[in-house]
Amino acid sequence: MLRLLVLTCLVASCFGARLPRRPRLDGRIVGGSDANIEDLPYQLSFEYGGSHMCGASIISENWVVTAAHCVDGVSASSARFRAGSSVRGSGGSLHQATQLIANPQYDYYTIDYDVAVARVATPFSYGSGVQPISLISVEPSAGQTATVSGWGTFFSGGSLPRQLQVVSVPIVSPQQCNNDYASYGGITENMICAAEEQGGKDPCQGDSSGPLTVGGQLAGIVSWGAGCAQRGYPGVYSNVATLRKFITDETGVN
Repeated sequence: MLRLLVLTCLVASCFGARLPRRPRLDGRIVGGSDANIEDLPYQLSFEYGGSHMCGASIISENWVVTAAHCVDGVSASSARFRAGSSVRGSGGSLHQATQLIANPQYDYYTIDYDVAVARVATPFSYGSGVQPISLISVEPSAGQTATVSGWGTFFSGGSLPRQLQVVSVPIVSPQQCNNDYASYGGITENMICAAEEQGGKDPCQGDSSGPLTVGGQLAGIVSWGAGCAQRGYPGVYSNVATLRKFITDETGVN
Protein backbone atom coordinates (compact mmCIF):
# COMPACT_ATOMS: atom_id res chain seq x y z
CA MET A 1 0.00 0.00 0.00
CA LEU A 2 2.68 2.62 0.35
CA ARG A 3 -0.35 4.76 1.06
CA LEU A 4 1.49 7.49 2.83
CA LEU A 5 3.51 8.36 -0.23
CA VAL A 6 1.34 11.42 -0.85
CA LEU A 7 1.58 12.38 2.82
CA THR A 8 5.33 11.91 2.75
CA CYS A 9 5.50 14.33 -0.17
CA LEU A 10 3.13 16.87 1.32
CA VAL A 11 4.38 16.78 4.88
CA ALA A 12 7.36 14.60 5.71
CA SER A 13 9.70 15.73 2.96
CA CYS A 14 8.57 19.33 3.32
CA PHE A 15 9.54 19.34 7.00
CA GLY A 16 12.61 17.13 6.70
CA ALA A 17 10.96 14.26 8.57
CA ARG A 18 12.52 10.81 8.68
CA LEU A 19 11.11 7.94 6.67
CA PRO A 20 9.30 5.44 8.92
CA ARG A 21 10.13 1.77 9.29
CA ARG A 22 6.66 0.76 8.18
CA PRO A 23 5.08 1.50 4.82
CA ARG A 24 2.54 4.30 5.15
CA LEU A 25 -0.88 5.12 3.81
CA ASP A 26 -2.40 8.09 2.15
CA GLY A 27 -4.24 7.48 -1.06
CA ARG A 28 -7.66 7.04 -2.50
CA ILE A 29 -10.30 4.38 -2.04
CA VAL A 30 -9.62 1.35 -4.27
CA GLY A 31 -12.53 -0.74 -5.51
CA GLY A 32 -15.18 1.59 -4.15
CA SER A 33 -17.93 3.76 -5.58
CA ASP A 34 -19.07 7.38 -5.59
CA ALA A 35 -20.63 8.52 -2.34
CA ASN A 36 -22.75 11.41 -1.11
CA ILE A 37 -21.82 13.29 2.04
CA GLU A 38 -25.41 12.88 3.29
CA ASP A 39 -24.66 9.17 3.67
CA LEU A 40 -21.34 9.86 5.45
CA PRO A 41 -22.03 13.20 7.19
CA TYR A 42 -19.17 12.78 9.69
CA GLN A 43 -16.57 12.69 6.89
CA LEU A 44 -14.20 15.66 6.64
CA SER A 45 -11.47 16.71 4.26
CA PHE A 46 -8.37 17.76 6.21
CA GLU A 47 -6.82 20.55 4.16
CA TYR A 48 -3.27 21.76 4.60
CA GLY A 49 -2.19 24.93 2.84
CA GLY A 50 -5.52 24.98 1.01
CA SER A 51 -5.30 21.47 -0.47
CA HIS A 52 -6.72 18.12 0.60
CA MET A 53 -4.15 16.14 2.57
CA CYS A 54 -6.01 13.62 4.75
CA GLY A 55 -9.43 12.65 6.00
CA ALA A 56 -10.95 13.22 9.43
CA SER A 57 -14.19 12.68 11.35
CA ILE A 58 -16.54 14.98 13.27
CA ILE A 59 -17.10 13.85 16.86
CA SER A 60 -18.71 17.02 18.28
CA GLU A 61 -19.51 20.60 17.32
CA ASN A 62 -15.96 21.66 18.16
CA TRP A 63 -13.79 18.54 17.84
CA VAL A 64 -12.39 16.36 15.09
CA VAL A 65 -10.59 12.99 15.20
CA THR A 66 -7.74 12.38 12.77
CA ALA A 67 -4.41 10.52 12.65
CA ALA A 68 -1.25 11.61 14.43
CA HIS A 69 0.80 11.11 11.26
CA CYS A 70 -1.38 13.71 9.52
CA VAL A 71 -0.65 16.42 12.09
CA ASP A 72 3.05 15.61 12.49
CA GLY A 73 4.93 18.80 11.62
CA VAL A 74 1.71 20.67 10.78
CA SER A 75 0.77 23.97 12.45
CA ALA A 76 -2.84 24.62 13.41
CA SER A 77 -2.74 27.93 11.53
CA SER A 78 -2.20 26.04 8.25
CA ALA A 79 -4.84 23.36 8.88
CA ARG A 80 -8.55 23.48 8.21
CA PHE A 81 -11.40 21.03 7.80
CA ARG A 82 -14.01 21.04 5.04
CA ALA A 83 -17.41 19.69 6.14
CA GLY A 84 -20.64 18.95 4.31
CA SER A 85 -19.25 18.44 0.82
CA SER A 86 -18.95 15.34 -1.37
CA VAL A 87 -16.52 17.13 -3.67
CA ARG A 88 -12.85 17.51 -2.82
CA GLY A 89 -11.75 21.13 -2.54
CA SER A 90 -15.11 22.85 -2.94
CA GLY A 91 -18.48 23.38 -1.28
CA GLY A 92 -19.55 22.82 2.28
CA SER A 93 -18.09 24.84 5.12
CA LEU A 94 -14.49 25.47 6.16
CA HIS A 95 -13.37 25.27 9.76
CA GLN A 96 -9.97 26.58 10.80
CA ALA A 97 -8.09 24.47 13.34
CA THR A 98 -7.10 26.16 16.59
CA GLN A 99 -5.45 23.10 18.18
CA LEU A 100 -3.86 19.94 16.80
CA ILE A 101 -3.18 17.43 19.57
CA ALA A 102 -1.38 14.18 18.72
CA ASN A 103 -1.27 11.27 21.13
CA PRO A 104 2.00 11.82 23.05
CA GLN A 105 2.82 8.13 22.66
CA TYR A 106 2.66 8.28 18.86
CA ASP A 107 5.72 6.58 17.37
CA TYR A 108 6.82 7.82 13.96
CA TYR A 109 8.65 4.63 13.09
CA THR A 110 6.14 2.00 14.19
CA ILE A 111 3.06 4.22 13.62
CA ASP A 112 1.70 3.05 16.99
CA TYR A 113 -0.80 5.29 18.83
CA ASP A 114 -1.63 6.94 15.51
CA VAL A 115 -4.43 9.23 16.68
CA ALA A 116 -4.90 12.96 17.10
CA VAL A 117 -7.71 15.38 17.80
CA ALA A 118 -8.29 18.90 16.52
CA ARG A 119 -10.38 21.78 17.84
CA VAL A 120 -12.02 24.05 15.28
CA ALA A 121 -12.57 27.79 15.63
CA THR A 122 -16.06 27.77 14.13
CA PRO A 123 -18.39 25.03 15.43
CA PHE A 124 -19.90 22.61 12.94
CA SER A 125 -23.52 23.43 12.12
CA TYR A 126 -25.35 20.12 12.03
CA GLY A 127 -27.57 19.26 9.09
CA SER A 128 -28.16 16.47 6.59
CA GLY A 129 -24.54 16.52 5.43
CA VAL A 130 -22.85 17.40 8.72
CA GLN A 131 -23.22 15.12 11.74
CA PRO A 132 -20.96 13.73 14.47
CA ILE A 133 -20.12 10.05 14.75
CA SER A 134 -19.92 8.18 18.04
CA LEU A 135 -16.81 6.35 19.17
CA ILE A 136 -16.90 2.57 19.36
CA SER A 137 -16.07 1.11 22.77
CA VAL A 138 -15.55 -2.55 21.87
CA GLU A 139 -13.12 -3.65 19.16
CA PRO A 140 -15.04 -5.15 16.20
CA SER A 141 -14.78 -8.87 15.57
CA ALA A 142 -13.24 -10.56 12.55
CA GLY A 143 -15.73 -10.82 9.71
CA GLN A 144 -17.81 -7.80 10.67
CA THR A 145 -18.47 -5.47 7.76
CA ALA A 146 -16.74 -2.10 7.94
CA THR A 147 -17.09 0.98 5.75
CA VAL A 148 -14.19 3.25 4.81
CA SER A 149 -14.41 6.48 2.86
CA GLY A 150 -12.27 9.29 1.49
CA TRP A 151 -10.83 11.15 -1.46
CA GLY A 152 -7.68 9.03 -1.85
CA THR A 153 -6.28 7.65 -5.10
CA PHE A 154 -7.79 4.70 -6.99
CA PHE A 155 -4.39 3.01 -7.06
CA SER A 156 -0.95 3.59 -5.58
CA GLY A 157 0.58 6.65 -7.22
CA GLY A 158 -2.65 7.65 -8.95
CA SER A 159 -4.42 11.01 -8.94
CA LEU A 160 -7.00 12.07 -6.37
CA PRO A 161 -10.69 11.89 -7.29
CA ARG A 162 -13.03 14.86 -6.97
CA GLN A 163 -15.98 12.81 -5.72
CA LEU A 164 -16.02 11.18 -2.28
CA GLN A 165 -15.53 7.41 -2.46
CA VAL A 166 -16.72 4.60 -0.19
CA VAL A 167 -16.05 0.87 0.06
CA SER A 168 -17.03 -1.95 2.41
CA VAL A 169 -14.44 -4.42 3.72
CA PRO A 170 -14.53 -7.15 6.39
CA ILE A 171 -12.54 -6.87 9.60
CA VAL A 172 -9.49 -9.17 9.65
CA SER A 173 -8.49 -10.92 12.86
CA PRO A 174 -5.50 -9.43 14.73
CA GLN A 175 -3.71 -12.77 14.52
CA GLN A 176 -4.05 -12.95 10.74
CA CYS A 177 -3.02 -9.32 10.26
CA ASN A 178 -0.04 -9.73 12.57
CA ASN A 179 1.09 -12.69 10.49
CA ASP A 180 0.58 -10.80 7.24
CA TYR A 181 2.80 -7.96 8.47
CA ALA A 182 5.39 -10.05 10.27
CA SER A 183 8.15 -8.69 8.04
CA TYR A 184 7.16 -5.15 9.09
CA GLY A 185 7.18 -5.94 12.80
CA GLY A 186 3.52 -6.97 12.99
CA ILE A 187 0.74 -4.89 14.50
CA THR A 188 0.03 -3.67 18.04
CA GLU A 189 -3.14 -3.70 20.13
CA ASN A 190 -3.71 -0.12 18.94
CA MET A 191 -4.24 -1.31 15.37
CA ILE A 192 -7.06 -3.15 13.62
CA CYS A 193 -7.16 -4.44 10.07
CA ALA A 194 -9.72 -4.81 7.31
CA ALA A 195 -9.57 -6.21 3.78
CA GLU A 196 -11.07 -8.63 1.30
CA GLU A 197 -9.07 -11.85 1.28
CA GLN A 198 -8.43 -11.54 -2.46
CA GLY A 199 -7.52 -7.86 -2.24
CA GLY A 200 -8.93 -5.23 -4.57
CA LYS A 201 -10.65 -3.06 -1.95
CA ASP A 202 -8.75 -0.70 0.32
CA PRO A 203 -7.91 2.90 1.19
CA CYS A 204 -4.96 4.41 -0.67
CA GLN A 205 -2.91 7.63 -0.89
CA GLY A 206 -5.05 10.56 0.29
CA ASP A 207 -7.38 8.49 2.49
CA SER A 208 -5.10 8.72 5.52
CA SER A 209 -6.86 9.41 8.84
CA GLY A 210 -10.25 8.87 7.26
CA PRO A 211 -13.01 6.97 9.08
CA LEU A 212 -13.52 3.21 9.28
CA THR A 213 -17.00 2.62 10.66
CA VAL A 214 -18.74 -0.48 11.98
CA GLY A 215 -22.40 -0.41 12.90
CA GLY A 216 -22.54 3.35 12.50
CA GLN A 217 -19.70 3.99 14.96
CA LEU A 218 -16.11 5.09 14.42
CA ALA A 219 -14.03 1.93 14.83
CA GLY A 220 -10.82 2.85 13.03
CA ILE A 221 -8.73 5.61 11.49
CA VAL A 222 -6.88 4.97 8.22
CA SER A 223 -3.25 4.59 9.27
CA TRP A 224 -0.83 2.52 7.17
CA GLY A 225 -0.30 -0.49 4.95
CA ALA A 226 1.88 -2.04 2.25
CA GLY A 227 0.71 -0.81 -1.15
CA CYS A 228 -2.99 -0.40 -1.92
CA ALA A 229 -5.49 -3.26 -2.06
CA GLN A 230 -2.79 -5.92 -2.42
CA ARG A 231 -3.68 -9.50 -1.56
CA GLY A 232 -2.12 -10.54 1.73
CA TYR A 233 -1.66 -6.98 3.04
CA PRO A 234 -4.81 -5.69 4.77
CA GLY A 235 -5.36 -2.02 5.43
CA VAL A 236 -4.22 -1.12 8.95
CA TYR A 237 -6.26 1.31 11.04
CA SER A 238 -5.81 2.95 14.41
CA ASN A 239 -7.96 1.04 16.90
CA VAL A 240 -10.49 3.52 18.30
CA ALA A 241 -11.59 1.13 21.05
CA THR A 242 -8.12 1.05 22.62
CA LEU A 243 -7.33 4.71 21.85
CA ARG A 244 -10.70 6.06 22.98
CA LYS A 245 -9.44 7.23 26.39
CA PHE A 246 -7.00 9.66 24.77
CA ILE A 247 -9.79 11.09 22.60
CA THR A 248 -12.16 11.44 25.55
CA ASP A 249 -9.54 12.91 27.88
CA GLU A 250 -8.58 15.60 25.37
CA THR A 251 -12.06 16.50 24.06
CA GLY A 252 -14.54 15.47 26.75
CA VAL A 253 -16.46 13.54 24.08
CA ASN A 254 -17.54 10.07 25.24
